[in-house]
Amino acid sequence: MKPRQPMPNLAAERMRRHRQRQRNGLRCLTIELYETEVDALIQKGLLKQETRKDSFAIIEALYEHLNHTLGLCCDA
Repeated sequence: MKPRQPMPNLAAERMRRHRQRQRNGLRCLTIELYETEVDALIQKGLLKQETRKDSFAIIEALYEHLNHTLGLCCDA
């Protein structure tokens, strides 16, 4: 018989990632967008129409918008 592998502690893993983000100066937020805001990202050329339902594509478009708007550039 193989020895049992300990189950990873999910709460501890979340806390580790949270602390790492803090050390990196990042915050993790959940936001809600109106469809009109997604439309605006498309109109600005930051998001393609065919990716409007793709959460990852919307996040990338928001990062781009914030970088342009705030005039900041950082390595993520």
